[in-house]
Amino acid sequence: MTVILHYKTKKELKENIGQSLNYTETSIFGNEYKSNGTVIGTNHPKRSWFSKITIENDLIKRVD
Repeated sequence: MTVILHYKTKKELKENIGQSLNYTETSIFGNEYKSNGTVIGTNHPKRSWFSKITIENDLIKRVD
Protein backbone atom coordinates (compact mmCIF):
# COMPACT_ATOMS: atom_id res chain seq x y z
CA MET A 1 0.00 0.00 0.00
CA THR A 2 0.97 3.59 -0.42
CA VAL A 3 0.27 6.87 1.31
CA ILE A 4 -1.11 9.88 -0.54
CA LEU A 5 1.47 12.65 -0.73
CA HIS A 6 0.33 16.28 -0.70
CA TYR A 7 2.98 17.62 -3.08
CA LYS A 8 2.34 18.66 -6.68
CA THR A 9 5.60 17.21 -7.98
CA LYS A 10 8.40 14.90 -6.90
CA LYS A 11 10.70 17.93 -7.13
CA GLU A 12 8.54 19.73 -4.55
CA LEU A 13 8.74 16.66 -2.30
CA LYS A 14 12.56 16.65 -2.61
CA GLU A 15 12.64 20.36 -1.70
CA ASN A 16 11.07 19.39 1.64
CA ILE A 17 13.90 17.12 2.79
CA GLY A 18 14.46 17.89 6.47
CA GLN A 19 10.76 18.67 7.02
CA SER A 20 7.93 16.45 8.21
CA LEU A 21 6.00 14.54 5.55
CA ASN A 22 2.65 15.96 4.38
CA TYR A 23 0.58 12.83 3.68
CA THR A 24 -2.69 10.96 4.18
CA GLU A 25 -2.92 7.31 5.18
CA THR A 26 -4.78 4.99 2.79
CA SER A 27 -4.59 1.55 4.41
CA ILE A 28 -7.53 0.12 6.36
CA PHE A 29 -5.14 -2.38 7.99
CA GLY A 30 -3.04 0.11 9.95
CA ASN A 31 -0.65 2.97 9.42
CA GLU A 32 1.86 2.77 6.59
CA TYR A 33 3.87 5.74 7.92
CA LYS A 34 6.87 4.96 10.11
CA SER A 35 8.74 7.48 12.28
CA ASN A 36 11.97 5.77 11.25
CA GLY A 37 11.93 3.74 8.07
CA THR A 38 10.72 3.77 4.50
CA VAL A 39 7.31 4.58 3.06
CA ILE A 40 6.03 4.53 -0.52
CA GLY A 41 3.79 7.40 -1.64
CA THR A 42 2.01 8.79 -4.67
CA ASN A 43 0.35 12.05 -5.66
CA HIS A 44 -3.44 12.23 -5.67
CA PRO A 45 -5.70 11.97 -7.62
CA LYS A 46 -3.55 11.46 -10.73
CA ARG A 47 -1.09 8.93 -9.34
CA SER A 48 1.29 10.07 -12.07
CA TRP A 49 4.40 9.53 -9.91
CA PHE A 50 5.45 7.37 -6.99
CA SER A 51 8.28 7.87 -4.54
CA LYS A 52 10.18 5.89 -1.93
CA ILE A 53 10.76 8.14 1.07
CA THR A 54 13.18 7.48 3.91
CA ILE A 55 12.01 8.94 7.22
CA GLU A 56 14.30 9.49 10.20
CA ASN A 57 12.97 10.91 13.48
CA ASP A 58 9.73 11.97 11.69
CA LEU A 59 11.66 14.04 9.11
CA ILE A 60 12.20 13.35 5.42
CA LYS A 61 15.79 12.17 5.00
CA ARG A 62 15.83 10.88 1.41
CA VAL A 63 13.53 10.79 -1.62
CA ASP A 64 13.96 8.24 -4.41
